[in-house]
Amino acid sequence: MSSAPPAHATDVVPLSEPSDGVGPVVTTPAELARVVERFAAAEGPVAADAERASGYRYGQATYLVQVRRAGAGTALIDPVALPDLSPLGEAVGDAEWVLHAASQDLPGLAEHGLQPARVFDTELAARLLGMERVGLAAVVAEVLGLGLAKEHSAVDWSTRPLPHDWLRYAALDVEVLLELRERLGERLEAAGKTEWAAQEFEAVRTAAPPAPRPEAWRRTSGTHTLRDRRQLAVVRSLWKARDASARARDVSPGRVLPDRAIVAAARALPRTVPQLVALPEFAGKATRRRAPAWQRAIDEALALPTEALPSLRGPRTEGPPQPRTWGDRDPVAARRLTAARDVVSGLSEELLVPVENLLQPDALRRLCWTPPDPAGPAEIAAFLHGRNAREWQVELLAEPLAKAFAQV
Repeated sequence: MSSAPPAHATDVVPLSEPSDGVGPVVTTPAELARVVERFAAAEGPVAADAERASGYRYGQATYLVQVRRAGAGTALIDPVALPDLSPLGEAVGDAEWVLHAASQDLPGLAEHGLQPARVFDTELAARLLGMERVGLAAVVAEVLGLGLAKEHSAVDWSTRPLPHDWLRYAALDVEVLLELRERLGERLEAAGKTEWAAQEFEAVRTAAPPAPRPEAWRRTSGTHTLRDRRQLAVVRSLWKARDASARARDVSPGRVLPDRAIVAAARALPRTVPQLVALPEFAGKATRRRAPAWQRAIDEALALPTEALPSLRGPRTEGPPQPRTWGDRDPVAARRLTAARDVVSGLSEELLVPVENLLQPDALRRLCWTPPDPAGPAEIAAFLHGRNAREWQVELLAEPLAKAFAQV
């Protein structure tokens, strides 16, 4: 699925230096005031990006904000030194902000007072255009023929001072966004998908923060291999102890204690510190040093009465069960799901839009498990609107889904 042939490696021109060079990081109110003045005097959309320290620090705090506007150049801003960036947002008013994968950066920008009035998401645009690869470097290569290095994408952006090479990388990320937005906008217009994109961008811009995940400890990698409630209790207890330690130290939880160590301890159920450190996953110096704390967490789980142990099935949800069980629990619903998936996949191939961008899989499952009665186009449209489907999605899907349900 692709709207254009990808650029060959020999066609891509490496992009190694920003056109304006790499300026110093903005760290003082006076420097920020000068940036605000430049951006207020310029016109057009604002390219923006944000860098986090995922895998190094606890949470998703922003450690660098990059912005660029025609006539104003690029500014690299330290949001740790300057936590209130609202003057910049006020300076550009209702200008469009161009981001790649906006859902990742908008929450962090909002924490610093930057809340765009309009958004253009180059990743979403690439998806709607059917591009096979939608990472920024891949899209830039295909659309602009430029090679964008990504070797610093996973570094520790909380480092101070930031190395010059990292700052060059950060500046180049916004260097290309404004031209990329223009070219992608032209392609969307030619494909008749401009309005679809506008609705998607607005949905991303106005999306509410995700609700806290119930029993987040169950996301510990490898937990699915455990089949004993006592073992799950150990995972839960170690996860909570790790999370508290990581939060207090502002360190990524995986650096405090890897998931594989938690699962290994749950599988072995050690009763003493020597038994715990005998496990290969606890052989590291730092892990051994904190072994007494980990053993206390394990002991708490081992001492729980049976009725306090977590269930094997996880928390109850108001959503439908796993589709693999539908054939036994509700064969008609299973047939509806098969028919609905055929409709969505057919439209996906026809329109060159990924299935998940045509309709959220969760909304499709809910519709098939508990459809409205009657399940005509109007009723299905109302159902999809209630699951936050966009108008363009509803217009495409309501009628063919109603026909498919009628045949089932």
